[in-house]
Parts: sequence; structure tokens; C-alpha cells
Amino acid sequence: MANGLFVHQVYFWLADPESAEARAKLIAGLQKLSKVDGIRMCHIGQPAETDRPVIDRSYAVSWLTLFDTQAAQDAYQEDPIHLQFVEECASLWSKVIVYDSIDV
Repeated sequence: MANGLFVHQVYFWLADPESAEARAKLIAGLQKLSKVDGIRMCHIGQPAETDRPVIDRSYAVSWLTLFDTQAAQDAYQEDPIHLQFVEECASLWSKVIVYDSIDV
């Protein structure tokens, strides 16, 4: 892995977990968010059909992004596309957990 790689992982729990419309709107918002400059790679996911005691499958949608540096991730946080995503989609989720990590 590249020295300085910054990994940003976000897990979303929907306010209405049964709403296919809310889920689709969140995924569409993340697809727009993927256009932010500085993202090296991104992935939109959902819980896999795995079942072990250490696995948390309670979230609805996951968002993984890789950046070359923390500075690139900091710029992403302030990017108008990111700010618009939060404004348009925050009402869709009841809980968000973020895990940021850097190279060892």
C-alpha cells in the first residue's frame, strides 16, 4: 500500500429500514458523492450474507473511500458535493458510524 493512504469507511443505518425508496435515494446520493476530486477509489456496499459472531450486519449501506493523503480526505469533507450529499440525505439515516484509518 502507498505510504500515507487514508481510508474512510462509513456505515449508514436507515431511519426507515424497510423503505426501498430511502435506500435507493441514499445509494444515488453516494453515487453522486463518488465524483468528488481526490477520491482514489470508492465502493458502495450492503451487508454480505456472512454469519459469524464477529460480524455486524445491522447497517443498511456502507461507503468506502480511499484517498492518497489525509489532506485529500480533508478537502473531500469540505467539497460542495459532499456538503450537498449531507444536506440532501441526512434525513434518511438514523445512525452513522465512521472509521478512518491510515497506513501502519
